[in-house]
Amino acid sequence: MPILKIIAVSLVGLMLGACAETQFLMHTAKRMKKDQQASHYKIGNPYQINGVWYRPAEDWNYDETGIASWYGPNFDGKPTANGETFDQWQASAAHKTLPLPSIVRVTNLENGRSLVVRINDRGPYARGRIIDMSRRASQMLGFEAKGTARVRVVILAKESRASAERLKAGRVVRADDMPAINSENLSKEPVASKPLGEIKTASIEPVELPTISPAAKVGELASVPVSPTGIYIQAGAFSDLTNAEKVLANLEKLGNAVISPVQTGGRELFRVRLGPISRVEEADMLLEMISEIGYPNARTVVEKTTIN
Repeated sequence: MPILKIIAVSLVGLMLGACAETQFLMHTAKRMKKDQQASHYKIGNPYQINGVWYRPAEDWNYDETGIASWYGPNFDGKPTANGETFDQWQASAAHKTLPLPSIVRVTNLENGRSLVVRINDRGPYARGRIIDMSRRASQMLGFEAKGTARVRVVILAKESRASAERLKAGRVVRADDMPAINSENLSKEPVASKPLGEIKTASIEPVELPTISPAAKVGELASVPVSPTGIYIQAGAFSDLTNAEKVLANLEKLGNAVISPVQTGGRELFRVRLGPISRVEEADMLLEMISEIGYPNARTVVEKTTIN
């Protein structure tokens, strides 16, 4: 009799364990199905945060340098901007204007770590940041403890387009999404319309990276050689040199201000920048000051420099 009781208890235990496991698997499957149904391709309408306008668009040539930050604990398990569930332990990121989702390569210009991530959220909205990495992505890039890093963000056009087409084919595009804004009409160097001795000029070289295999997968980490860089605050880019000179005169009292000519879209623009700056904290303070004195679209950039 005791043996029969033992066997009965064991069977009940196994049944309960099986039920618990089945419930867990069903819950997991439901969550995966929910995430799959919620995920959709999204560009979105222009929107305003803290007085600054952002215009989401398909930009298959996106290539920008700046400061990255990371986010995680307060958002883990919550919906992202395109309806997915944010998981801080997955290699993902948030961006202000690129389509959701997009596949990008983020390279830490301080240590040479280069990571492919999937953008599925909007942000960051702190001044002076171009991308917000998930906690896991920041660990892989080596800046979780520091909090920020100088980075280069390059869209992987082939992978991003393929992802977009798959989602579009599944008819998961939200009806209230705006059509893509023509990126050819949106210059990366917006011409500042507000006008403000001897002109200081600087030859500011773009950050160059070696070519990495185009067959990149999300979560793939590579190591590349990088060169020393400087941080700059760009007050604006002007088609009129006279306007650039006036802005330069306003900024010189804050530090080393220079005019940096550049050819873009078949025309010459005169970028007014302050720097180089060695620390992110100092750059943040200068960016805030420049914004408050009349240049709300000022931004932080990272580049190699050679002062003439």
